[in-house]
Amino acid sequence: MQSNSENPHAWMMIEVDVSNLVDLRQKLKEDFMRREGIPLSLSPFVLKPIVNALKEFPMLNSSWHSGSIHVKKDINLSIAVANTDDTVVTPVIYHADRKSIAGIAIELHELANKARNGSLLPSDFVEGSFTFSNTGSAGSLLSCPIINNPQAAMLTFESIVRKPVVIQEMIAIRSIANLCLSYDHRMVDGMIGSRFMQRVKYYLEQYKEETIIY
Repeated sequence: MQSNSENPHAWMMIEVDVSNLVDLRQKLKEDFMRREGIPLSLSPFVLKPIVNALKEFPMLNSSWHSGSIHVKKDINLSIAVANTDDTVVTPVIYHADRKSIAGIAIELHELANKARNGSLLPSDFVEGSFTFSNTGSAGSLLSCPIINNPQAAMLTFESIVRKPVVIQEMIAIRSIANLCLSYDHRMVDGMIGSRFMQRVKYYLEQYKEETIIY
């Protein structure tokens, strides 16, 4: 309620071609399960580009306190996960910029398990600097998320849909997903927000078969 009433929300959405990401995850998931004993979801592949873009646009990694902007030194990602009673909580992956895709995947799995069995601690929720939610896992195509106050922004990754797209004047069927960003207009303007989203899109579309996740 505080975020919705006090934060001047602005929103934007961008389409991303995640075909290479989908193929890479399909290629790696069985080996990852053998090595780590956990499934390899799409979220870590989305979180790493977000981290890279936050390094370039630190204003998205800031918060509002007592009328002023505080840019955070550390990139601590608040992740929306289902709790024991199917409500959503946002535990934090700390220092996400120091972790590989595999490292993010392992920590994300641990946090989700702790949320499901009710063992999250108060220390798991503090100092988050940016929030992510994989709303696509529930079938969503477009979201206007409410900012996780006092953070500057929140990004959702929507459902992947097979669509015909134009590539070099030819029609191809590709895997397309929407990224939706809500941001506090006191800290982030439309130019910075759109540049940030373009960088996330760029990094997401750079995945290749030879990408190393460890």
